Amino acid sequence: MTMPDYSHVKTLKAAQALAKDGKLTGILLFPAELGGEDVPQNIVYVPPQAAEARTLIIGTLRRFVSEGLIDKLTVTPEYRGNSFIPSRIVFHAIDSHGKHGAFDPTVEVW
Repeated sequence: MTMPDYSHVKTLKAAQALAKDGKLTGILLFPAELGGEDVPQNIVYVPPQAAEARTLIIGTLRRFVSEGLIDKLTVTPEYRGNSFIPSRIVFHAIDSHGKHGAFDPTVEVW
């Protein structure tokens, strides 16, 4: 499968136009299910398949939280060039007490 190229999407307005056409969807970078807030600085736009991959990761993270395996999470978007659309989203979940290992899934966006 060829990944789409979003290098031409350089503004929020351009991302919102693609979202209106169904080509992108707005998601919370730090998931609401784990305490993320619905505020502009926590919203990124990704294609639907990346949003689906993120949903699967969130399910795993929620399970790990409920099992006491992780208690700290960072979510970092990575960008290519001047694109407004992240090229990947990197999750880093750990148990801050060091009893369990880390969980570091990545959503490849484009």
